[in-house]
Amino acid sequence: MANIKSSQKRVLLSRAQNARNKSYRSQLRTSLKKFDAAVAQSDKEAAGETYKVAVKAVDHAVSKGLLHKNNAARKKSSLTLRLNALTK
Repeated sequence: MANIKSSQKRVLLSRAQNARNKSYRSQLRTSLKKFDAAVAQSDKEAAGETYKVAVKAVDHAVSKGLLHKNNAARKKSSLTLRLNALTK
């Protein structure tokens, strides 16, 4: 660890932020995988429910700075297209 007090603090803060970001990223990936699983099973009802959770998770990731807003828009568009293809 660094000898300078401000550097020591930055190390501690960055570790905490890294752990927090890892948790948010994990939640995002889990929600996307659940949606993928529902679509793969062609379960319209489950896909609809997991879609809402996945979109909310993507929006949350944007607010936390994990995803760029354009990346999130692309993900949400992709999710929507897959959901709509299921319902047809």
